[in-house]
Amino acid sequence: MKYRKGKHLLCIALGLSLGLSSITASAQALYQVPGRFLRPEISTDEGGLWSMMDREETKLRRSPFVLKDKEFTQYVQALTCKLAPEHCPDIRVHIVRNHYFNANMAPNGMMQVWSGLMLRADNEAQLASVLGHEIGHYLERHTLSNLRDIKSRAAFGQFLGLFGLIGALGQVGLLAGQFSFSREHESDADRIGIVLLHNAHYDTTEAAKIWENLREESKAGPLGDPAKNSPMFATHPPIHERKEKLEQYAALLNTQGSNNQQEWLERTAPFLHDWLVDEIKRGSYAESLVLFERLSGRQVKQAEYLWAKAEILRLRNQDKDADLALTQYQAAIAAGNEPAETHRGMGLIWRQKGNKDQAKLCFEQYLQSAPEAGDALMIKSYIEDLNT
Repeated sequence: MKYRKGKHLLCIALGLSLGLSSITASAQALYQVPGRFLRPEISTDEGGLWSMMDREETKLRRSPFVLKDKEFTQYVQALTCKLAPEHCPDIRVHIVRNHYFNANMAPNGMMQVWSGLMLRADNEAQLASVLGHEIGHYLERHTLSNLRDIKSRAAFGQFLGLFGLIGALGQVGLLAGQFSFSREHESDADRIGIVLLHNAHYDTTEAAKIWENLREESKAGPLGDPAKNSPMFATHPPIHERKEKLEQYAALLNTQGSNNQQEWLERTAPFLHDWLVDEIKRGSYAESLVLFERLSGRQVKQAEYLWAKAEILRLRNQDKDADLALTQYQAAIAAGNEPAETHRGMGLIWRQKGNKDQAKLCFEQYLQSAPEAGDALMIKSYIEDLNT
C-alpha cells in the first residue's frame, strides 16, 4: 500500500510539474523579456532622444503636479521592479496629479503614472497590468519607432509636450491623442504586459477587469465610446476587443496570483480625497457617477465616495438631484469620518431651498471641521446673510 500511495503522490507531483512547465512555456511563447539596454551613443537618433528626455525629466521633477511623497512613489516604483526586475535600475517612476486615466514611459526609463488611473484601479494587480503595458512599449522601443516616423517639428513638439508636461497640463490629453502608438503596438504591449503580470505572480484576470470598468464608465459619456470621449484612446484597440484578448491570455497563463487589494487601498487612502476632487472638477457628471457608484462598494474610505457622489448630484442639479444629494451626504455622515465638505454641500442645498436654520447649522459644522478652509470667509458671509 505504501508503495502504491507513493506512486500516486509521485504522479500528482509530476502532473503539477508538467502543468507548471506548460504554463511557463506558454508565458515564454508569448514573450521573453530582453536584457537591460545600454545607453545609446549621443550621435544616434535614439541617443539624442534619451538626452532630450533626460532634460525633460529634470523639468518634470520640479513640476507642482508631481507627487512629492517619497514613500508612495517608492511603493509604485517597487511594483515596476516586480514586473521587470532585469530593468529595475533603469525605471524611474513619477506620480502625476492628472485626472486622465493614463500612464506613459519614455525611452530613457522615465515613467509617469497619473492619478486618474490610480483612482480607478481597484487593486494593485490592476495598476500593475497598466504599468506592465507601458513597460511593454519601453521593452519593444515603440516610442523610438514612432519618432522615426515623425517628419514635422510640430509633431515632435507634441511628443515633448506629452512626456515633458510642457504647457498647460490640461492639454496633455490632446497631445497623447496626437502622438500615439499604432494598434499593433498597443496589442503587443497588452500581450507583453500580461506576461509581466504573470511573471510577477499577480492575478492575470485583473488586466481585463480594469478595461471593463473603464468601458462601463465611458458608456455613460455623451458618445458612449472611450475612443470618441477621449483622444487618449483614439488609436487603442476597442475596449471590448482588448478585454476579450486579455481574458484569452489570462486563461492561457492560468496564473494563481494575488491582487493585493487591501494594501493598495491603504496605500492610496491618503491621496484619495484630492483625486476625487479632481474627478469632480472634470465636469463629466454621468461618467463620474458610474465611477463613484462602483467605488462606493469599497470598505475603505467609504464616506469619501458617498460624499463624491453627492457632490456630483448637487453640481449637476437636475430634477430631484438636490434631494438625492442630501441622501448621499447623510449616508456619508452615517458611514463616519466624512469629509468636511459634506457639511458645506448640505448647507448649500438647504440655502438654495430656503431653509435658513438647516443651512446655518451645516455651514457652522463645516467651519468647525475645517476652520482653515480656503472658502471660510465666503461661508462666513453666507452665515451672516442667513442671520438677517
